Amino acid sequence: MLESLLRVIALTRKELLAVLKDRRARNSLLLPPILQCLLFGYAATYDLNHVPYVVLDRSQSIASQALLSSFDGTGLFERVANLRRQRQVRDYIDDRRALLAIEIPDDFARRLEAGKGADVQIIADGRNSNTAGTALGYAQSVVNAFNSDWRARHGLPGPPVTVEARAWYNPNLMTRWDMLPGLIGTLTMLQTLMLTAMSVAREREEGTFDQLLVTPFRPPEIMAGKALPSMLIGIVQATGVLLIAQLWFRVPFQGSFLTLYAGLTLFVLAAVGIGLVVSALCQNMQQAMLFSFILIMPFALLSGLTTPISNMPRSLQYFTLVNPLRYAIDIAQRVYLEGAGAGVLMPDLWPLAAIAAVTLAGASWMFRRL
Repeated sequence: MLESLLRVIALTRKELLAVLKDRRARNSLLLPPILQCLLFGYAATYDLNHVPYVVLDRSQSIASQALLSSFDGTGLFERVANLRRQRQVRDYIDDRRALLAIEIPDDFARRLEAGKGADVQIIADGRNSNTAGTALGYAQSVVNAFNSDWRARHGLPGPPVTVEARAWYNPNLMTRWDMLPGLIGTLTMLQTLMLTAMSVAREREEGTFDQLLVTPFRPPEIMAGKALPSMLIGIVQATGVLLIAQLWFRVPFQGSFLTLYAGLTLFVLAAVGIGLVVSALCQNMQQAMLFSFILIMPFALLSGLTTPISNMPRSLQYFTLVNPLRYAIDIAQRVYLEGAGAGVLMPDLWPLAAIAAVTLAGASWMFRRL
């Protein structure tokens, strides 16, 4: 037993040295996760910080100016033009100079002073539906605040029912809070799967795999020696993304690091198992890289990171059940934002353990027949 463990440690050391002594390999392991995490943290967001809009104010009244001041005072909306004709709205939206156009009718103030409802038309550029929906939501919030203030100042009765919404775990509904914990699993799988897939392929391409087979190493020891370096590197990369989320983007961590790393260990084990299967099938590094990319894209799309799994067609939802990234993202987000414990996460933990057991057993069987 001790001799077997020493052989595995020796092979693990050899694999780590093969990766870390190559400057290009070191850069590919360290720099891309950091850059991708920063890129997703800043660029991959549905939040809006700037909404240019134009105004067609036919009322030209104190009431209409008060409504428009509510938009201008948010710091989010920027009025880029005051229009005089209806056809100018199309020009500004078609040229993407404005995201919204607000049209106030000429009887706006008269209807408000009479205590009646007054219509305001808001036109949004729907070529990007997510952005348009978010901008319209912000505009609705401004109008609701104006309505409340107007009723209070003019002694009008308030609406019979009011809704007070609260968002749990992400009070400000910031995309970054949802995206960055999910990237802990996504970026880790990207690097771990590719590194593991190329491990045996590199040996074959360099002509050293046959030499490895005639050494005292048994197939399970070879597999363990190939898996452990990838697992260690995967955990280190996950830690790097976690530190960026906490220290740079200040996303508050609510859960237990022990629970998070237990889930990540199972996930990395499952990703390494898939990578070893790919590695056993490929004859060279080019094939290993190609097969890795072929797998990574469906895994990412069917993970629930950007599209809720419940919104996918029923047939695709069944495919997500064998996707380890689905469970890793759910674990990372629930531990990070919700503070979920191991008992709550069992529906995610046991599928990861099953995927790891099946893929590692399959890889071991394939290694015995190489």
